[in-house]
Amino acid sequence: MGLLGGSKLIVGYDLGNKFCQISYAVSADGGVETLSQVAGAEVYSIPTVLCKRSGTNQWHYGREAVRQAEEGQGILVENLWDLALDGELVVIEGERYDPISLLALFFKRSLGLLSQAGSPEKLTGLMVTCQTLDRRILEVLYNVVDSIHLKKDRVYFLSYAESFYNYMLRQPEELWVYASVLFDYKGESIKVYRMECNRNTTPIVVFIEETEYGAFPAMDADFLNIAENVCGDDRIRSVFLVGDGFGGDWMKDSLRYLCKGRRVFQGNNLFSKGACCAMQERLEVSEAGKGHVFLGKDKLKANIGMEVFCRGESSYCALLDAGVNWYEAEQTVELYLQEGNELKLIIVPLIGKRAKSQKLVLDNFSGTIARLRLHLFMEEENRLVVETEDLGFGEFRASSGRIWKEAVDF
Repeated sequence: MGLLGGSKLIVGYDLGNKFCQISYAVSADGGVETLSQVAGAEVYSIPTVLCKRSGTNQWHYGREAVRQAEEGQGILVENLWDLALDGELVVIEGERYDPISLLALFFKRSLGLLSQAGSPEKLTGLMVTCQTLDRRILEVLYNVVDSIHLKKDRVYFLSYAESFYNYMLRQPEELWVYASVLFDYKGESIKVYRMECNRNTTPIVVFIEETEYGAFPAMDADFLNIAENVCGDDRIRSVFLVGDGFGGDWMKDSLRYLCKGRRVFQGNNLFSKGACCAMQERLEVSEAGKGHVFLGKDKLKANIGMEVFCRGESSYCALLDAGVNWYEAEQTVELYLQEGNELKLIIVPLIGKRAKSQKLVLDNFSGTIARLRLHLFMEEENRLVVETEDLGFGEFRASSGRIWKEAVDF
């Protein structure tokens, strides 16, 4: 029997090209733990690989896949994430395989580790985090979810930056009252996430600045220069060192510098824990979450609406709300156009700029009154697409079937 009994299962999944990690909680306000692929040990990183046993259709994943390949028992398939993004068929023993199907197989097998925590049927929400998100990445992720028949309303996606933010929401506030820094050292580069809070706004606006540094021939000295550049003021309260690159004892001067007046933490499972915290926040907003809003690069940074007449009075109709992930911002509404061929959107940036009006002109449209369907979605971080469909007006005017599509940059 699983450890959770009748409880919920809330999961954060860090999906990387080399390794993945899985963290979980049993309630919206409970502690977060990370699963290990090796029983009784804290081996959190699961190699993102499959191994097809030679001459059979038997597949292994993770550390067992690596072991099988090292023993010459099969063919190792690495870089599953990059292969899925590229979309090219993968040839193994003369057969062609869909790379998204291979990634989905790994994803499904690795989720089997949840049996350590409880019955997978108790899954309440799954948050998947990747270093970055764009349309292609989301397309692959949605295809993976479809392939293993997970319920779409229980699966969500976010970037590493937002995972970091959600992780910090669940930490003591003195660690991030003004600013905090995360150094992610995997492969040959260090990715830096500097989180700052603007406490002059209500709610408090949180930003994360992302920078990346390349190879380091003089390890300690080079990292010291980076640390001094990033943490060169007294606002930083905490520093997090994430990734296998920080293993060993090469940090001496750099670590001594970071520890002056700051709390320093080192580990490998922050992003999966942060994803789990984000899923908890989505299910039940914490007190810290109520008082803060994250405006990362994945967030819609403007409220979008329009003025409409309702019951004879002019009123504002909200269509898309600032603060949501731009790739999740979508709305469909129906309205009546009394005259003319123009609609007017109102775009109100959350910070920094004045509201602007944006006209949408329905070319070659005629008619004194019409029922229209508007479908709004974000094509990119700062590009709104509006599709307007002519629905006609009952018995008085048949639909022309026309759809006008316009992109609005802001």
